[in-house]
Amino acid sequence: MKPSSTLASICVAGLLLLGQQAGTAQELLDKLDSALRVESADGLFRADLSGRVDLEAYTVDQTPPGLLFPTDDLFFNPRLSLFVDAQLGERLYALVQSRFDRGFDPGAVPEGDARVDEYLLRYAVLDQGRLNIQAGKFATVFGGWVPRHLAWENPFINAPMAYEHVTTITDQVVPGGPGGFLGRQNGPDNKAGWLPVLWGPAYTAGFSAFGSLDKFDYAFEFKNASISSRPPAWDPFDVNWSHPTISGRVGYRPSAMWNVGASASHGAYLLPGTVTPIGTDIGDFKQFTVGTDLSFAWHRWLIWAEAIAARFDVPNVGPAETLSYYLEGKYKFTPRLYGALRWNQQFFDDVPNGAGGVASWDRDAWRIESAIGFRWTRHIQTKLQYGYSHQRGPAPQQGEQLVSAQFTVKF
Repeated sequence: MKPSSTLASICVAGLLLLGQQAGTAQELLDKLDSALRVESADGLFRADLSGRVDLEAYTVDQTPPGLLFPTDDLFFNPRLSLFVDAQLGERLYALVQSRFDRGFDPGAVPEGDARVDEYLLRYAVLDQGRLNIQAGKFATVFGGWVPRHLAWENPFINAPMAYEHVTTITDQVVPGGPGGFLGRQNGPDNKAGWLPVLWGPAYTAGFSAFGSLDKFDYAFEFKNASISSRPPAWDPFDVNWSHPTISGRVGYRPSAMWNVGASASHGAYLLPGTVTPIGTDIGDFKQFTVGTDLSFAWHRWLIWAEAIAARFDVPNVGPAETLSYYLEGKYKFTPRLYGALRWNQQFFDDVPNGAGGVASWDRDAWRIESAIGFRWTRHIQTKLQYGYSHQRGPAPQQGEQLVSAQFTVKF
């Protein structure tokens, strides 16, 4: 039996069983919600423990695309996420998110991993959300996808291309010249050494200020690592604050239906210890990224769009630029059932080839994805997704066909 057929059989059997047990599970999870909440008698202090259980399965026809690390045709990825939210008075808030899984990205740590991915302390300086400041380790303010990156809010199982499509940019090894840099694209993705434009939600450590003023939203952050940095560089002292990154987003909400925004980020992307050309250091090689995002809600429709352009200063090569965008739509057939469709593309500019000409520094790519999701109760959700992708040129394709399923329990 093919892996895709096996996955389909597992999904059908699981859905039939889930349909029979959803009512009982709803009652038990409601009771668990109440048991995991504490509050002082005067209401000054309150805290909630909540969590998500995500069970994911993937089957792919070739090397898995994006930030999927396993190389098997069929692989599973379980994850337990725990959240502690605490509020003291009207102005002080704290959050801790811990995870138990096979790595931040599916299969990155096959033997299993336990981490604290997010923690922050927030203070509301001004009333009505006009100014908040926070410190800790938390998701980047860049872009429009990050606020809905968790499984319960994301219509899909994975991220748009800009947030997970691995390029030939590396943060660890300096190319000897244009030839070596351009030659990288002829092989499969080196996910242990290469970077996307943004690494998912980029839970880097630092400080931020954000708020809302009438129809405008703003958020700015000062972080220890770039938005493309890999998870092992996200903790406060992983890169020793040697060359921090500054990012920000400004949004405008002309009405309840529309939200438009513009983002920018600038900072060094090479890891400390990387040997750079004589007379330079890692701070001389920056990642500059700009983006614009849009969301629209009307009746049963939700539409998102985002375009992100990035320039990496590559040692011994020069600036390498890329542009990625996606268009995403979600339609609610019923209050519980939805369908979603997303179109992604990424383009790569030319760099000098070392022989007097120019060549594209990576292979242009596109991907189309469809998903269907069903919310059985306010605690249980399932998704099934199919994606097809293609890269320019004859070099190895990265998983042209990917089928995935996700089962989420929220408590």
